[in-house]
Amino acid sequence: MKRPLVALTLLLGIALATAVFLPAGGTVEAGGPDAVTAQAGDGTEGSAESAAVSVARYCVSQGGEVQVREPYFNTNDAEQNWLQLSGARQFCRFSNETSRIYVLLSTLYTKKPTLAALAYYAAVPYNGICNGNPASCYCSQLGGTDLFGGINMNGGGWVLKSDAVDTVLEACIFPDMSTIDSWGLTYHQAGIIRGKNLAHVLRYPNPYSTNY
Repeated sequence: MKRPLVALTLLLGIALATAVFLPAGGTVEAGGPDAVTAQAGDGTEGSAESAAVSVARYCVSQGGEVQVREPYFNTNDAEQNWLQLSGARQFCRFSNETSRIYVLLSTLYTKKPTLAALAYYAAVPYNGICNGNPASCYCSQLGGTDLFGGINMNGGGWVLKSDAVDTVLEACIFPDMSTIDSWGLTYHQAGIIRGKNLAHVLRYPNPYSTNY
């Protein structure tokens, strides 16, 4: 079911306002087990390591593949000129014979609402007024970003060099750090499912419809 852009904008405003008044939590290493479980925020008991294993197992149990990707800048240039940045993130990749979709493990596993999940469910129509990469434009329209260093010719993304198909991933990251890949979001708003329908695997259910 489509929802007007104003609904998603309101949710974004609420999330930003909440972030201002919440006390700061402890720091976690990007991509480490603490990062995954802290972002998932599902109350999983046990150590961070065992909780992270549970999150990864959930991805696999739903037919996904866990990938660890690292951020790189300047990916439009020759590979030897790519600049690796600090940190890493764990994604769950769902694929079929023709396409793939990527979702951050913590976004997949949490039972709480995230801006990325809400954006996927709302499927706000692409306004088409932006020039350039339509997936990146759509991500920006939703209030996320997949840009590295702003608008430039250098490019950037989340890299897994062993993945010959999607070596550089355009991941749409929202202010709450939830993430779904930009092309997955863009195709979904057009009624096209890439990889797998995330409505069947996100643990946070669609709040807009009981018959999604």
